[in-house]
Parts: sequence; structure tokens; C-alpha cells
Amino acid sequence: MTVPSHPVVELTGVTKTYGDVAALRSADVVIRRGELLAVVGPSGSGKSTMLNIMGTLDRPSAGTVRIDGHDIDRLSDRELSALRAGTIGFVFQQFHLAPGVPALDNVADGLLYSGRTRADRRRLAERAMRRVGLGHRLYHEPHQLSGGEKQRVAIARAVLGDPPLLLADEPTGALDSRSGAVVMELLHQLHEAGTTVVVITHDRDIAASLPREVRLKDGAIEHDSAPGAALPAARLPREAVR
Repeated sequence: MTVPSHPVVELTGVTKTYGDVAALRSADVVIRRGELLAVVGPSGSGKSTMLNIMGTLDRPSAGTVRIDGHDIDRLSDRELSALRAGTIGFVFQQFHLAPGVPALDNVADGLLYSGRTRADRRRLAERAMRRVGLGHRLYHEPHQLSGGEKQRVAIARAVLGDPPLLLADEPTGALDSRSGAVVMELLHQLHEAGTTVVVITHDRDIAASLPREVRLKDGAIEHDSAPGAALPAARLPREAVR
């Protein structure tokens, strides 16, 4: 019998409001270690808000958020920063690489405040660069790299500390289709190596290609393909709505 892995993300009744606008409404999501899934929806659907809450970059207006078993409402800002640093890697549509700085040091700077020596940071950065297939681009500056290579540098930086959770926000949005396919293949490889990968995207084809799809509309979860995931009340069988 296979024992289910424990959750790395748990959102229970999570709502986020900005003034009179509910960007996220009563979201219930459980993501277990080792999953690969897409959070998909059009602009304004609540994807970015869910990303920020999953990544502990923002706190909910209501509901409970647990990251790797920790209730974030019980953590101080300092404790939350430590949890984020050790648990979550971020990849964004824009690569956020420092111009004029070799790729190796762009990656190594992800550990700038870790207390490690520069030599140790660079050693770990080189290992991460080789992991994403860029061992031959260590000393190239961002302007010498293709879009796909820049994104792979950003992914190397995100996985530098081997975080159990990787949040990828529109990771192919700034890339051509060929480069995008390379980046998605890399995310699959990271997942196969044990990283939990959440891809936030508006691309329905990307979402359909992943094992699980959480679909948002107007701030609410419209569909979750995980076995046993709760349906919104509007989609429950009539006899179940009381």
C-alpha cells in the first residue's frame, strides 16, 4: 500500500480581499510533496494572488495557510522569511538577472545572505547550473544568453538550496515555443528528481499537459482535477446542495 506524502501546501477557506474586491474566494487546495500541477486561469482570475499566498509573500484576509506543516499566521515575519528561504523557490516570467554579472554569480547571489563563503556559494551555484544543463555558460553575462538560457539560469537560482517547493509563475510567457518546451522539460526533470512543482499559467495547453490542473475563475476555484478534490457548490449534484 502506498502511503500518501504529506502536504507541502494547504489552503483552507482562503480569501484575499483588496478593499471591496475579492481577488481570491474561499480557496481550498492541498498540494502534497512530489506533485506536479498547474494553476490556470485568465488574467484577473486570482492566479497571482494564489501564488503570493502559497509563496508566503502575502497573508490571506481569511482562512488558514500551512506551508510544510507550518501555520503562517503563527509565524513572525522573521520566521516566515526563514521558512520561505528554506522551503520555496521562485521562478518568474521576467528573469531578474543582474546585467553585467556572470550567470554563475547571478545564481550564487541567491545565497548571498546565507552566511556561506563566496567560494561555497559559487560551488553550489555551479552544481545548480550544471543541473539545468548550463555548465558551458557559467561565465556568460545575461546579454550573451538566449531567453531560454536566461530562464534556466533563473531556475538554477531557484533550486540552489534544494527547496521542496518550486513556484513557477508563467515560466514560458516570455519565451518562443521551442525555448518554452525546453523549460517545461526541465521542470518535469526537477519534478522527477523529487521537487514539488507548481506552474502558474494562462496557457491551457501547458495546464492540460500536467498531471493535475487547478482552474481559477473570478477568484474562485472552478475545477481541481486531483482525486477527491471538493467541487464548488454550484457544480455539486443537486441532491448534495442543501
